[in-house]
Amino acid sequence: MTRQTLLFDADDTLWENNIYFERAIAAFISYLDHRVHTPEEVREYLNHCEHVTIAEHGYGLVSFRRSLIACFEQLADEPLTPEKHTRIVSFTESIAAQEIELLPDVEATLRELSTRHRCILVTKGNDEEQRGKLERSGLAAFFSGVEVLAEKNVPAYQRLIAHHACEPGATWMIGNSPRSDVNPALGAGLNAIFIPHDFTWVLEHEVVDAAPQGQTLMELEKFAELVKFF
Repeated sequence: MTRQTLLFDADDTLWENNIYFERAIAAFISYLDHRVHTPEEVREYLNHCEHVTIAEHGYGLVSFRRSLIACFEQLADEPLTPEKHTRIVSFTESIAAQEIELLPDVEATLRELSTRHRCILVTKGNDEEQRGKLERSGLAAFFSGVEVLAEKNVPAYQRLIAHHACEPGATWMIGNSPRSDVNPALGAGLNAIFIPHDFTWVLEHEVVDAAPQGQTLMELEKFAELVKFF
């Protein structure tokens, strides 16, 4: 096969991520213990807070903490005391303390693919947090480049294509998110590979677009299947 450029998402594609946020959210909702709203309603409100916070402050643990605090302040029947603030902050600290847990066969698959193709990590969020996770993962040696984007959208992918001199027909975005990995990559003229994750963040859910003519979209069940095609 002709040498390809493989763009890899990180969170919930290479390693577990959202499960830790889900645990923190569950702990927060339990702590709030709202007397009127159901846990499902509180979660919906938190999703709204996250939308607002991300638009203003971007992604990452600091943004997530802001969302939890905003949700508490707007829904709780009592003021946010220093003690309560510390408790809420602890939910985000529990995420930061997590060891990197690679998804099945990721290391072996990347090791093999990186000998035949150009591999670039393309993630989004807080630059320091994402690069720190990559370093702790032990996977950094397999990537010839790392891009930590503020947002993954069509213009961002177009800039990435230009910066790395990618040939769109020989470039593939690989990830678990329809909203950030698959659809905007297709919109920028790239090929895409969708590898679903059972716990993809709800804000990343979106109907997967059909591939435009001349482009390819694949859906794989397992990361290890990549070696069959590349």
